Amino acid sequence: MAVYAIGDVQGCYPALMKLLTQIGFDPDRDRLWFTGDLVNRGPQSLEVLRFVKGLGERAECVLGNHDLHLLAVAAGAARLKKRDTLDDILQATDRNELLHWLRMRPLLHHDDGLGYTLIHAGLLPPWNLADARRLAHEAETVLRGDKVDEFFHHMYGDLPDHWNENLRGVDRLRVIINAFTRLRYCDLEGNMDLRPKGPPGSQPPDLMPWFQVPGRRSQEFKIIFGHWSALGLWDGDGVIGLDSGCFWGRSLSAVRLDTSPSEFFSIDCEPYQAHDGG
Repeated sequence: MAVYAIGDVQGCYPALMKLLTQIGFDPDRDRLWFTGDLVNRGPQSLEVLRFVKGLGERAECVLGNHDLHLLAVAAGAARLKKRDTLDDILQATDRNELLHWLRMRPLLHHDDGLGYTLIHAGLLPPWNLADARRLAHEAETVLRGDKVDEFFHHMYGDLPDHWNENLRGVDRLRVIINAFTRLRYCDLEGNMDLRPKGPPGSQPPDLMPWFQVPGRRSQEFKIIFGHWSALGLWDGDGVIGLDSGCFWGRSLSAVRLDTSPSEFFSIDCEPYQAHDGG
């Protein structure tokens, strides 16, 4: 049995099929991890969602910001943006089944045997694995609950920009979800700045990639993440970044997790939208 982690697919179904052919994926034996953002911006979000859902227990997928955006739009808490490509899902006959499945996905997946933790974007520097798992579960309980539509109306926003255990209600949930699904940069004190999207070196001088903050407490385990297409494929600092900008026309990447050293794979992708630096 092989275990592969795959970066942000974002509706690029042909690229996903091509990558699975390259790695020799065997659906009867192998397992796939997805870094989230299965949908949006690429042309075939519906096909991607149906495919990954159909893998059942052979796939682990965490929620990304585009996945949450789809759920918020479906709940009437947000509007479609100009470059969104979500209409096929919203109009599908199996829409409710797909959206329910997506809403049940975790924000964090950890495998003790492999020694890897899967998230979409980042972890705040004060969080160790126990903190991250506890806070992910806290937010997942709300996302899976009966009052999730009410939360979606308050989900968007960049503040608060730092973690405090005394936070409560919507502010607390927003910090947790922003860290797991939107984080790229923060300062030495762990304050998030969600505005810069460019590669390391392009950010303001007081900011650094979340995984390079000195004393980061999540250094105890190896982290797999996506989200940051301008970062590209990254293997260092105790993390593996797998969003290599498929729908921008760069590549879709995967890494095999059950071998040492890890083996990387990439396939070239067709551009579907003009690059915005994100």
